Amino acid sequence: MNRKIMIVDDNEYVRASVDIICESGQLDLTSAASGMECLQRLKEGFRGVILMDIMMPEMDGWDTIREMVDRDLYQGNIVVMLTGMGEPDSKMEGLQEYVSDYMTKPFNPDELLDSLEYYLTLLNTPVDNHER
Repeated sequence: MNRKIMIVDDNEYVRASVDIICESGQLDLTSAASGMECLQRLKEGFRGVILMDIMMPEMDGWDTIREMVDRDLYQGNIVVMLTGMGEPDSKMEGLQEYVSDYMTKPFNPDELLDSLEYYLTLLNTPVDNHER
């Protein structure tokens, strides 16, 4: 069963907080401090739930998702935005289908863990492609 989470955030304190939450839920956490680092982890084979910050230097969260799709690195992943922005900005346009949830900081640790468990369940549920 896949229990992998990736936090993509340039703030080390947010990454450390998510690490503690994932540890309490016995989830396997990978950290990335930038969009480029996230893409590298995906190239190396990461598949799981990605918690993506929007506001990061050089490559923001939206640009990172766009690159994931363009480089065919999106498959097998679920993206959840975890951001300080109260509402999505215009850069989200055209990317809605690639974002499963939008959570704001500060976040409730229990709610975050519940959401992660839910999305991991979705990732680990086989899709029945047979027509009935």
